[in-house]
Amino acid sequence: MDLKAIQTFQTIVNFGSFHRAAEEMNYAQSTVTMQIQKLESELGVALFARGRKQIRLTEAGRLFYEQSLHITRQVEHLQTSLSDFMSGEGGEVRMGVTEPAASHRFPAILAEFLSQFPKIRISLDISNTPILSERLLKGNLDIAICSPAEMNTELYFEPLFVEEFMLLMPKDHPLAIKDMIEPKDFQGYRLLITSPTCPYRRKLEMILQESGMTSIDTMEIGSMTALKHYVASGFGMALVPKIMLNPAPEGTTIRAMSGSQVNMSIGILMKSSENPLNLAGIKLVKYLKQWEWK
Repeated sequence: MDLKAIQTFQTIVNFGSFHRAAEEMNYAQSTVTMQIQKLESELGVALFARGRKQIRLTEAGRLFYEQSLHITRQVEHLQTSLSDFMSGEGGEVRMGVTEPAASHRFPAILAEFLSQFPKIRISLDISNTPILSERLLKGNLDIAICSPAEMNTELYFEPLFVEEFMLLMPKDHPLAIKDMIEPKDFQGYRLLITSPTCPYRRKLEMILQESGMTSIDTMEIGSMTALKHYVASGFGMALVPKIMLNPAPEGTTIRAMSGSQVNMSIGILMKSSENPLNLAGIKLVKYLKQWEWK
């Protein structure tokens, strides 16, 4: 079934005349007549009851007109969507983000991005770096905002900002009298840590080992976002992203760690250039690189 013939049929109905439709569409009237005859032949029904002075729709014509409006709207929508996709103004980007960036940074970032590109759709997958890396490799994500993945030649990492960590402890904690805390100070006190798959925990364990701290009292808390609440309840102290401590929970205090080894580099993780992004993804990556990270 020819879409142009359907559009011609709708124009005839809207203007009430084959002649007026031909003028509107810049067709010869014979072309309009031929299109309708072909359409009626394909459908096996008469669409118009032709009279001497005017034309009117048959019952089949009325039904076809009502249903065909939906068809042409869908086709027009598809054509617009494809045009937006090809220009990068539309399309979908499947993005993964780790915490705390997902909760504390990206609501504002994505709101501003989508205000500039309202036709782009973004789906957000919030998880840790190992899981996001796996989903990238399987093709379930286009990009991820996370820490560097373990060595993998199929993935490319470009840093965006450094996630700064601070030591959060109860106000009455013995270490609260110090302005600067060193890893060796953890000895004898409980340290709240995240799950074994968390890159931050692996980095923290490496720092503690390098400082000679092979055995300290720890308590595993599966969520980084929950750490500060367990500190506030007196379970121990924890290294928490600074962005999550504004304000710090009541009854806690913040101390800096010596050096910057515990801080985490966060950036864009994606497949190599052999698996290029669509234009919408390229726009998002460019936008993230230009964002003023704090």
